[in-house]
Amino acid sequence: MNAPAAKPLRPLDDVIARLGSLHPKRIDLSLDRMHRVLERLGHPEKKVPPVIHVAGTNGKGSTIAYLRAILEAAGYYVHVYTSPWLVRINECFRLAGALVGDEELRAALEQCERANAGEPLTFFEAKTAAGFCLFAEHPADVLLLEVGLGGRLDSTNVVEAPLASVIAPISFDHMEFLGNTLTSIAGEKAAIIKRNVPVISAEQPGEAMTAIEQQAQRMRAPLHAAGQHWHVGVERGRLVYQDERGLLDLPAPRLFGRHQFDNAGLAIATLRAVDSLKLGHAPFEGIVNAEWPARMQRLSSGRLIELGPAGCEIWLDGGHNAEGGRVAAAALCDLEERVSRPLVVIAGMMGNKDAHAFLANFAGLTRHIFTVEIPGQDNAMPQDRLADAARALGMRVEIAGTIEAALRTLATLAYEVPPRILIAGSLYLAGHVLAINGTPPG
Repeated sequence: MNAPAAKPLRPLDDVIARLGSLHPKRIDLSLDRMHRVLERLGHPEKKVPPVIHVAGTNGKGSTIAYLRAILEAAGYYVHVYTSPWLVRINECFRLAGALVGDEELRAALEQCERANAGEPLTFFEAKTAAGFCLFAEHPADVLLLEVGLGGRLDSTNVVEAPLASVIAPISFDHMEFLGNTLTSIAGEKAAIIKRNVPVISAEQPGEAMTAIEQQAQRMRAPLHAAGQHWHVGVERGRLVYQDERGLLDLPAPRLFGRHQFDNAGLAIATLRAVDSLKLGHAPFEGIVNAEWPARMQRLSSGRLIELGPAGCEIWLDGGHNAEGGRVAAAALCDLEERVSRPLVVIAGMMGNKDAHAFLANFAGLTRHIFTVEIPGQDNAMPQDRLADAARALGMRVEIAGTIEAALRTLATLAYEVPPRILIAGSLYLAGHVLAINGTPPG
């Protein structure tokens, strides 16, 4: 029997491979290489639409989704730059509402490749430079720019005068690059704050908030902090937001979980802090249109639904650190209160993550864990190591091999009520799931 034919590479894949070989490290935080290549490109970062710059550990992408939904409801054209991608690199670049096409993206990446002339450059730096070229070439009213890692030395931190600097919730992650304390991590992220530019912060742990306040004071940046200058809450299932300008009573976000009210509140506070954006009440109702895949996303169709137990629920979340696990577990508690089902977690993580801290959030919710190894990732955590972390928490563990194998095993078990299945632990795993399920982000 002949082996199946290999999937043909797109022309875009060739330039991605070439750019990925220019630096020995995947991550090497510095702005020197970025400044060099942007100068050779004619400084496209100075020609982009007004920027809202978003940093933080968790919730950056969801906050950007709400910002985009509100701005588009107000009639604005919005560019968006986010990372990482789940299935296709195109997801990182949204030009006035639409994902960039293969050919245009390839041309932008090759433009950066020529300007760089073979010198050391990380792929994220090349991708960000290509993004600035694309955003400069297409007219729009606002660019929503997500920090990749940290802030101070992140490739996006070349924008000199954004409309606003936004800091989503800060917690422990990427300590090998940002430091081992919340003070050091917050200091790195707060370094996106620019002089006299408003900074809007989510509610933070005390030492993180102190670092943000100190940097805002140094930069004479007006600070709008959750719990101090604005408040968001849930009343009768609706989102209620309040600041010194008044109260907004809005429909609940469609993205699931209590933390999504907080993310939506951060987006609302940001847009109300930018004087040049004159928004009435109606556009803020656009939060109901926000979509952000792999954040407590229910898979309601696709190949994987057919593999699992009849009548089961399958949820997908890309959370990969202790705080990401906490908010996913809280969302599962809310689901359990509505409709009780036995919970099973299928987990896969990257090797540099704290599996014990992540899985501990689910120890009181389930005793049944399947471990998988993320396909195609050199630094994926081995299944047995992840299984050991789960066993240390008193969980019943099965090493599944693949997502499909885990679901097929679950389909053979007898349940009085069809189970609720959470697939979690990594955005790389989430991207793999969406690809094999046949439901990539659009």
